Amino acid sequence: MAIPRIWRQIEEKYNLVGTLCKDCKKKHFPPREVCSCGCYDLEKYRFLGKGEIVTYTVIRISSEDNEDTPFRNIPYVLAIVRLDEGPSLTAQIVQCSESELMIGKKVEMVFRKLLEKGEKGVIQYGYKFRIA
Repeated sequence: MAIPRIWRQIEEKYNLVGTLCKDCKKKHFPPREVCSCGCYDLEKYRFLGKGEIVTYTVIRISSEDNEDTPFRNIPYVLAIVRLDEGPSLTAQIVQCSESELMIGKKVEMVFRKLLEKGEKGVIQYGYKFRIA
């Protein structure tokens, strides 16, 4: 990912910021320019970062062994998390054993390093989730 794009996404990646429709009050993540109701009047909305696991999978085989992927340490857990405010997103679940995982389990957002490009490259941070 290019450095300018990383900087443009800092607010949403670091703070879980989406949008709230002023008309129908629907919340979106990632942010949108237009609501599903057709309204263009949206404002920034910061999610609390709490939700529950809708479904998950444990990845045991890495797709590639290079430094540019945030998912080279296997096994790792990817889940669909439904935020308490409504939207769902895909996120990595960290700091838990497989025996702790289950659909419906409450989770909370944590701020973690996502990847580092080379020894002197850009370090990207963002959100992951852990069992609450």
